[in-house]
Amino acid sequence: MTHSTQQDSEFAADVARAAGELLLRIRDTSDVRGRELGRLGDTQANDLILNRVRAERPGDSVLSEESADDLTRLDASRVWIIDPLDGSREYGMAGRGDWAVHVGLWEAGKGMTASAVAQPALGVVYSTADVTLSPAVDRRPQLVVSDSRPPYYMDALAADVGGDVVTMGSAGAKAMAVVRGDVDAYVHSGGQWEWDSAAPVGVALAAGLHCSRIDGEPLTYNNSHPYVPDLLICRPELAEPLLRGIATHATREADSGRVAMAREYIKALVSHDATKLRLADACRRVENGRSTGDTGQFICDDLEQGQQYKPIVAVRELNLREWGSNVVGRYLLDLDGGITVSVTEHFEIPAGDITAITAIIEPA
Repeated sequence: MTHSTQQDSEFAADVARAAGELLLRIRDTSDVRGRELGRLGDTQANDLILNRVRAERPGDSVLSEESADDLTRLDASRVWIIDPLDGSREYGMAGRGDWAVHVGLWEAGKGMTASAVAQPALGVVYSTADVTLSPAVDRRPQLVVSDSRPPYYMDALAADVGGDVVTMGSAGAKAMAVVRGDVDAYVHSGGQWEWDSAAPVGVALAAGLHCSRIDGEPLTYNNSHPYVPDLLICRPELAEPLLRGIATHATREADSGRVAMAREYIKALVSHDATKLRLADACRRVENGRSTGDTGQFICDDLEQGQQYKPIVAVRELNLREWGSNVVGRYLLDLDGGITVSVTEHFEIPAGDITAITAIIEPA
């Protein structure tokens, strides 16, 4: 059955709304909090969305943050790109409303078309079916960035355009703040996954906003490696001065998708937070010749709960090098008690998940 863009937009909005209502119920009734609440919400909202897509759009493919990446999507003409809970950290924090549900349709030859972003805590759903851009406000430009990973060049960029930097969680929440007119631009560097921005970009484009990479190149989706290094979503009149300022101040080379995945794993050694890792279900890990994990879930749980990681206090002198589908990291780990070890770590990343990790750990 063929569906019009309007029908797909209404479907996306209805699914995002239903997932948002489920997330509100979970948050109101669950006994768990924090990171575990985010995981519970992610899993159940993902199940709801996948069931709806399978039942009502059975011929379409899916790329979801919470599901294994099925690369048959690369040959599909229609792919739903889903983030069932964008901003799981904020969702798990009492009183935070900056989290969202993303449901977006990518179509071959067209890019992001029918899309919806729900902000359940605010009681709103933004959809390509009916979104409009709020009028410009006479004020200093407000530039929103991640509250946990703001771009290093933002102070200089804000000075260039005479604006102010504000922070917020959730990519979808930040993008919709531009649509609403609460802020004037959303600037991000440091990498995201396609599901973080696909539906928000679909809605923002439908509203008439400028959406691009920070070098002005178009944003593309349904790539073999679903990584987006950076993005700019802003009011059209700000695009030229912001792109010009970013070109001046953003001097560091962006990570590739594979390097970003390896970096996230190494960060988790210190943070003990594996929620952003992309490990294949059958991912295997070998350290100093000994198997220390044979599933992605075990490795994630081990990073968060394993006692052997608790003494790690810092990563230093990290160098990551990519060739083909492999990344090698060399770095120092500082441990409690003034101990430092040297690590050489090899990551196999054929597509959107790490499939194998091999580490040599020795005295520094």
